[in-house]
Amino acid sequence: MINVLLVDDHELVRTGIRRIIDEVRGMKVVGEVATGEEAFQFCRNEEPDVVLMDMNMPGIGGLEATKKIVRYCPDVKIIILTVHTEDPFPSKVMQMGASGFVTKQTGPDDLIQAIRSVNVGQRYLAPDIAQQIALSKFTGNDAEQMFDSLSERELQIMLMITKGEKVQDIAEQLSLSSKTVNSYRYRIFKKLNVQNDVELTHIAIRHGMLDMETLK
Repeated sequence: MINVLLVDDHELVRTGIRRIIDEVRGMKVVGEVATGEEAFQFCRNEEPDVVLMDMNMPGIGGLEATKKIVRYCPDVKIIILTVHTEDPFPSKVMQMGASGFVTKQTGPDDLIQAIRSVNVGQRYLAPDIAQQIALSKFTGNDAEQMFDSLSERELQIMLMITKGEKVQDIAEQLSLSSKTVNSYRYRIFKKLNVQNDVELTHIAIRHGMLDMETLK
């Protein structure tokens, strides 16, 4: 039996995925949570086989939760979920420890295949994401190159800033000082050639890293 944890701040999304998994023999949803913090705590206590992790959530978000789970629960396999089909950094996310990367537009058969693949130690990229990575390497995609300049921590803090998180809140969630977060923030500005949080958010939206729903 493959035990799956669903992590998404939208109940409707979790309900839809649960229905897909419930119809598959040999799989079951053992928990549903809405934040990265809850996901990490669940994994520490229950150790599911596979986690379906939304990337954009309140609090520490999917990236930091993935890093913590990979570090403290190495047997748990993580599949990152995103609403975007043109995400500029799936390779970087996989380097952070995720075993799979799929979009929420992925069909049921591909989602089940992703769960089965990572459960046996394989890596899985949704076909549309895999094709995009191949094309970006061939064409020299500007967005891929732009965000590749960011470290894992810079990428994580960038996403938190673009979701409207304040420096002090980011510092508390990541166990950093506000001064350190500000240092990362200005480093991000310099690398991406932006002047403020608004310009940073516009870049995130333009390159498919953030959807308008996140800003509501």
